[in-house]
Amino acid sequence: MELLKDKVALITGASSGIGLTTAKLFAKEGAKVAILARRLNVLEEKAAEIRAEGGECLPVAGDVTDPESVNAAVQKVLDVWGRIDILVNNAGDGDQHRTTENVSNEFWDKMIALNQSSVFYFCRAVLPHMKAQGSGSIVNLSAIAGVYGNAGVSYSAAKAAVIAITKNVALDCTGTDIRCNAVCPGPTLVPRMDGREDALYDKDFMTITERHMDMTIPFAQPEDQANVILFLASDLSRAINGQAIVTDNGRCL
Repeated sequence: MELLKDKVALITGASSGIGLTTAKLFAKEGAKVAILARRLNVLEEKAAEIRAEGGECLPVAGDVTDPESVNAAVQKVLDVWGRIDILVNNAGDGDQHRTTENVSNEFWDKMIALNQSSVFYFCRAVLPHMKAQGSGSIVNLSAIAGVYGNAGVSYSAAKAAVIAITKNVALDCTGTDIRCNAVCPGPTLVPRMDGREDALYDKDFMTITERHMDMTIPFAQPEDQANVILFLASDLSRAINGQAIVTDNGRCL
């Protein structure tokens, strides 16, 4: 269908999981895709996979928590392709369900920088260019924790802030052809969900949060999240702005 034909998309946290799956889907739909993460060698491997399937891909190494690195990454995409039509703020990480009393200042700052500030930095860097070209779509990855507070305190706070940033950017761009929406995934089978970090999680608080979910519902797949991101990035969703869509298979209904 090529829903994104001739569009330029920048996707953060795109070396694996939802980000990489979204990049591959976007490329199949006709977009030129810039994939960003910290390790250039990994990005180059993933870019080669996308090119092998006929897509255009630019690997961009960068630190989403560093404003200067963010600005440099955005400029690199502009230097190569001249525009950015779609921004997907996907980079982030979980906080092991740590409760308020169990979060150090350092851990809090790390989680807020990665899950919240990075979204602000990229929106700030990209919006002037979208406004100059008169169009664009920003899709921010929040989480069910941002809606229900059912992860650790730092992740829940950051992801709630992502929803607020999304609504604020949408208000700023009201009446233009620039939109900003959020996707709020529930548990999704990505590499970091492989069990290697299980020992680090606060099991007591996990038990508490699980009382408020239907734990019999299977995890979503990265493709499920990528399809919603594609919808919000494309003109199919041109009437949707400032919304946060929960994508958890109904686990938290």
